[in-house]
This record gives sequence, C-alpha cells and structure tokens, in this order.
Amino acid sequence: MNLFGATSILAFFSNCGIAAFLFIKGERRLSNALVGCATASLSIWTLATYKFSIISFENYKLAFLWWKIAYVGVIFIPILYTHFIIKFLNIEWKKFIIAIYLLGILFLFLNWFDNSRLFLGDIRFVFNNFYWHDWVKNKNFLFLLFYIIFYGVLPGISFILLIKEYRHSSGILRNQLKYLILGSVIAWAGPEFLYLFDFRIDIYSTACLANIFFALYPLIITYAIIRYRLADIKVAITRAGIFIAIYTLILGLPFAVATIFKNYLLGVFGQNWWMMPLILMAALATVGPFIYIYVERKAEDRILAEQRRYQNTLKQASLGMTRIRNLRKLLNVITHIVTKTVRISYAAIYLHSEETDEYVLAVSRDKGRMSMPKLTADNPLIKWIMLKREPLIYEEVKRQMQDSGDHSYMQLEENMRILTASVIIPSFLEDRFMGFIVLGDKLSGQIYTPDDLNVFQVLASQAALAIENAQFYEEAKEMQQQIAQAEKMATVGTMADGLSHQINNRFHALSLIAGDTIDTIKLTNTTQCTPEVREMISQVSHALDRIQANVTQGGEVVKGMLKYSRKGEEGLEAIDLNTLLDNTLEMVQFKVKVSEFDLIRNFDQGTPKIKGNMVQLEEAFFNFIDNAYDAIVERRTTLNEEGYRGRITVSAKPKDTKLEIIVEDNGMGMKDGNIKKVFTPFFTTKISARKGNGLGLYVINKIITDTHQGKISFESEYKVGTRFILELPIAT
Repeated sequence: MNLFGATSILAFFSNCGIAAFLFIKGERRLSNALVGCATASLSIWTLATYKFSIISFENYKLAFLWWKIAYVGVIFIPILYTHFIIKFLNIEWKKFIIAIYLLGILFLFLNWFDNSRLFLGDIRFVFNNFYWHDWVKNKNFLFLLFYIIFYGVLPGISFILLIKEYRHSSGILRNQLKYLILGSVIAWAGPEFLYLFDFRIDIYSTACLANIFFALYPLIITYAIIRYRLADIKVAITRAGIFIAIYTLILGLPFAVATIFKNYLLGVFGQNWWMMPLILMAALATVGPFIYIYVERKAEDRILAEQRRYQNTLKQASLGMTRIRNLRKLLNVITHIVTKTVRISYAAIYLHSEETDEYVLAVSRDKGRMSMPKLTADNPLIKWIMLKREPLIYEEVKRQMQDSGDHSYMQLEENMRILTASVIIPSFLEDRFMGFIVLGDKLSGQIYTPDDLNVFQVLASQAALAIENAQFYEEAKEMQQQIAQAEKMATVGTMADGLSHQINNRFHALSLIAGDTIDTIKLTNTTQCTPEVREMISQVSHALDRIQANVTQGGEVVKGMLKYSRKGEEGLEAIDLNTLLDNTLEMVQFKVKVSEFDLIRNFDQGTPKIKGNMVQLEEAFFNFIDNAYDAIVERRTTLNEEGYRGRITVSAKPKDTKLEIIVEDNGMGMKDGNIKKVFTPFFTTKISARKGNGLGLYVINKIITDTHQGKISFESEYKVGTRFILELPIAT
C-alpha cells in the first residue's frame, strides 16, 4: 500500500465513524442528517480512492469502475454541503435546492450510463502507483461545467452566505460560524488539491494532504453543529497546531534519522540498525503527551489570561459571600462582581417567593433596561430549569427552536428574549430551587465558554447557601421582633385585670355623673324658660343619654377583653357548642365586621356537649373566625367576584367518644407551600404584623391537642377556601 492509499483508508474510517455517529447518536434534525449524508458521500469517495490506489496498471477497467463509483460521492458532496449551509442559516431557497439536486441527478446519470464518456472521459496512470482521471486528453465540456458549478459556484455561494451571516452574528452563533468557516476551508481545499491531477498538475504530496483534510473536516463541522458550548476557536486551533507539531516531531524525527543516517547506523549496528530509530520513536512517544500537555497549558494560559483572571476572581468572591448577612447587600454584591469582573451588559437575580410561589426580580444591574418583574412557578422556563438543573444558553435554545420547531423551545426562547438573557444560571441548594441568575452578553462580544459556565455554577451554588443564610438571619431577626411584640401583648394581658378595674371605675363615675345630671334636669321646672333654653336643655339631656349608652357599651367591651385575657385555669366542664359560638361572637364583634359574612350553624340542637375549658375554646374559635374573616376580605378584594359573600360554616357530629367539629370558610385559601407551615409558631400569611404575629394557630394547636387531648387537622385550597377539622371529647 502506498502513502496515498494509507491516508485514503484513514479518511474513510474517519468519515464512516462521523456519519454513523450523526445517524445513530445525533439529534433527529435535518442539519445533522445533511452533514451525515455529506460525510457518507465523502466515505464513498475515500473508499474508492483507496481501491483504485492499489489497482495495478493492467486492471484499467476495474480502475475506471471504481472511478465511476467515486463520482457517486463526488457529485453529491457539494449539493449536500450547500443544502446544509442554507438550512443551518435558515434561508428559504427551496427552488434553488431542488434545482441543484436535479442537476446532481443529471450528472449522476451521465456518470453511470454514458458509455460514450462525454462526462467522465478517460483516466491515466500517475506516479507509477494508481490511475487518475484525465480531463486534458478529451477536454470534455460537461466535466468542466460540472467542476465549475459544483466545485466553484456552490462552495462560493456557501462561503458568501457564511461570511455574510458571520459579520452581523454574535455569541455562540458567531463562534459556531467560525468553526464552520474553518471546516469549510479545510473541506474545499482537499478537492481543489486533487483536481490539480485532473488537469495534469501532478504533486504527490497534495493528494496525501487532501486525504488528511478529508479526515479533519467532518470532525470540525460535526463539532460545530453538535456542540453548542464550543471552545474558543483560537484555543481549538492552538491545540490542533500543538498536537500536529509535537506528533509530527515524534513520528517524523525517527524517519528522518533512518533516512539521513542509515549508512552510518548500518556501519555501527549492522542488520539491527533499525532498532535505533525504533527506540527513538518509543522514547519520543513516551514523553510526547507530557510535552503536549505542558506546551498546551502554557499556550492556553497566554490566550485565556483574561478569562482565567475573572474566573479566579469569581471563585474567590463565591467563597466570601456567606459572610454577608444582609440579603439586599448580598444580591447587589453578586451582580456587581459579575458585571464588573466579567464585563457583561446586564445581570439580574430572581428569587423564589414562598408566599406567592413566584420567582421575583430581587435585583438587577442596568437601570436603563426593563426587566420582567416576576415569573410564575408554572412558567415553561421555570419548569425546564427545575427539570434539567443546568444552565440555559439563549443561542442554544434559539438554534434548537429553529432546528426542531418544538413548541417548548419556542416558549423558552420567548422568555429568555423578554428577560434579555444570554445565559441563565440556576441556583439550587440540594433539591431546593432558590432562584436563578440572568446574564446578558459580554461587552467584548466573546462567547460564554464551558469553563465560564462551570465557574458560574459554582458561584450560583455558593450564592444559594449565602442567600439562605441571609434569609435565615433576617427571618430570625423578624422572629425576635415578633417574640418581643408577643411578650408585650402578654404583659398587657396580665395587666388586663387591673386595667379593666380602672377603666370600669371611670365608666362608673361617668355613668353616675350623667345619671345625676339627667335626674336633675328631669326634676327641674323648665316651663318658665325661653324656648331656646328648653331646646338647649333637651339637647344636653340627649347627649347625656348617649354618654350613658356608650358607657354601658364600653363596659361590655372591657368585660369581653377581660374574658378573653383570662388564663382559663378553671378546669374542664360541659360546654354547649351554641353557647361557645355566642360567647365567641360577643368577643369577636369588636375586631371584625360580623355583618360582612354569614355564620351558618350546621348542627342539631341536640348535639352533645363538649368537655372543655370555655375560655380556651373561646380563644380557639375567636382565632378561627378572625382568620376566616381575613381570608374572606382578601378574596373579595383580590378576585372581585360578582355576587360573592363571605360564609363561615360550623358543622358538628358525634364520632365515637369525640365530637367532630368542622369550621369551614369560603375565603382565599392557602397555597400548597404554606399549608405545611400553618401550625408553625410565628408563621403568618397576613399582610403585616398589625394583622397577626403568627402565634394564633400555634396556640390553638396546643389548646386542642394538649389541654383537651383532642385532634386538629387542616385543609385548604387556594381561591376556594379553608377548613379546620377538630375532634374534642364529649362530656359524659
């Protein structure tokens, strides 16, 4: 086998492997299929070149047959390549594509069935090694036309389209186009070298070089279309150059030694002279990988010096973030470091809100940009990130959308476009999705490399931990404030007896004064007074009546407060459910507007009595009605439903030795994320601390389960309502 044949078989296996990979492992996209078919066509050519490279001079007919087989691949390589470029760039040239395929079929017919050889003509024996096509002998016009169109016009159109797209592209697409242009240059240099032989320009080395190009080109093109997260083109070229240089040295130096110093080695070592080049090759092959790794690292350090600098800065920053306790400051630090260090146009952080189950814009860095304020949990972008748990790159999503037409990619592309996101980095803390970081384009126009994404993922993981720490610190701080407030309220409760006594004394004094004055007016003869004086005395008497009425009502309020603040240590007694509800309404009317809802008693008059503590159960039902009222008001103001009216239903029925009581409302209800926390101390869904401190349901749980040895459970559906299910012992 000659060197041309050896390189042909190398190119054949390379192309067969790439074609098989694209058809078996590649995604089912037309662009992948076109590259796979082009590579398969190139496999036909390289197999044929290998076959006629080993055919002797005497087998002219067999050599010509393999040339006809070779041109099956030669005809369709430029057609499939051009179709791929047009598809990759999403250009609508259907008629043009149909035309070149029809032209290809015509030349295929001429190649295979034209016995007069008006197309392929003749072949000649070159380099005393193999047969090659000879255009000069017959100067066939059809072949020249084929060469100009298929290996001149079509590659030219493809290059123009690629360069035109490259000039106004950016990001990953721009880097992909760099690879495609590089691969295309290598791809078309190969056949142009080989066509020199057709015109009797015989340079043997160009044939071997062309086969090496045929082995390299599909690797580069496939890498460009399969791998969206490409290495920088300068790095790729540098790596390839270093690899070729080092392994050329490893393989070439022993051959050079064998060629130049053969006679000397024969004289020294005799018939075993070949051992020295072999030992040299083995030694170089051993140290070669280490030399390659060292040189590659040094070269990349110089090329990627800026990238390595900001990556190290981000790594250092990620380690120090957990020391920042103020959440707002932490988020500003993260966006500031990212935008300034990496030099990107825009950065934003979205965090999960447990109250609304939404991902809310927490901070952004670019005041002139309009950001999407929030994303719901059922947003396709959120679902995708939670499923894949990996960075999203806009150019990848856009390319996938264009190639597959999948609706999910369309939704992702739309969301990322609205977010002005080049990259989205998810932030997970174990299985908890904390939020995500949105990054805009680099100001340098460079792409986000795989190394960049790895560093950003480390940053996002550290950020998740730091954010949780900051949130925990703020929640703990807020809880301390709530505890202090609860202690104040508890102090007020312990003072209630003394306060109520003092207030009732004042009310009693006012009542006596008003009563005495009214009696004095009644005993006074006003017949001799003028009409004006009598009218004034009447108004004063009416005002004193109003004072007495308000004093009486104020006394009832104080009585209710005193009743609610008592500790309820009298023990357990038989309690009628109707009486319990009446007493609760008597207290709760001073806090809520009972006219804004209907209280429905859905139980029989003969319902068994409860064995319980009246004061503590009044406190429990006070909280039930108070919470239900707030939920009713929230639904009325939030949903604005026509004809909506609040409703609280109390149902009861015996269940063995317990009475099952259900307190149900048609208020706003709770979201799934809050249901598990409802009995947690200091947890509240109310808007502010004025509305509640989160202790009510926690205390209720203790009253029902500890004091009364009962059970309590909770059900809620958002925008439908809430129900509490109690089981309390029946009085015997």
